[in-house]
Amino acid sequence: MSTLSKLLLPLALAAAITACSKPADQAAAPVAAPAETAAPADAAAAPAATEAAAIAVAAGTYTLDPTHTDVLVQWNHLGFSNPTAHFGNVDGTLVYDAADVTKSTVEVTLPLSGLNSFTAKFDEHLRAADFFDAAKFPTATFKSTKVEAAGTNKLTVTGDLTVKGVTKPVVLDVTVNGAGEHPMMKVPSVGFDATTSFKRSEFGLGAYAPNVSDDVKVRITTEAIIPKAEEAKAE
Repeated sequence: MSTLSKLLLPLALAAAITACSKPADQAAAPVAAPAETAAPADAAAAPAATEAAAIAVAAGTYTLDPTHTDVLVQWNHLGFSNPTAHFGNVDGTLVYDAADVTKSTVEVTLPLSGLNSFTAKFDEHLRAADFFDAAKFPTATFKSTKVEAAGTNKLTVTGDLTVKGVTKPVVLDVTVNGAGEHPMMKVPSVGFDATTSFKRSEFGLGAYAPNVSDDVKVRITTEAIIPKAEEAKAE
């Protein structure tokens, strides 16, 4: 190999290596990130949750509407199912004090003749001495002892529940569903939902516990109206 070739060969190799390495170098080179645009203050702030509007309930003495009052009791059966029983024909009175809700009261009577488990044979068993002993104790009752505001459209109602001659305190968590003039009856009306739970054995209804759950859950929905005669008195 000539002296000139020997001199040119290293230069040619260096040029080839440089040429081959340029794409990789360019790919590896960091790309300058565009300057971040500051987010508007309004966009950064999370939207506040809309608070429910308070429902105005007219003061007065309301009568529960049995057609639109439902008391459902639910329990667990052997770990397999969660049956329910319904108490109908409910009779009750609600005195609502709009100026001071703590002065409100409620009294309810639940005739055991209106008990319905949706199975006639089981209804007979529930009314028998094992459970309600309805021949001796034909009704259950609830009478409030304290009513408290518990937030917007929420109430806590504490009262005495009497079943089978036994009286124990229970607490209802109540939601006001709506209030206003009844569209058909044209009288003040209000609707509530409520929930509570207790141990049935405390009321002498503990047969088959714990295989059949001692704890029972109660769900209530009701409507009530101020009858026209009462409305006239209020005026």
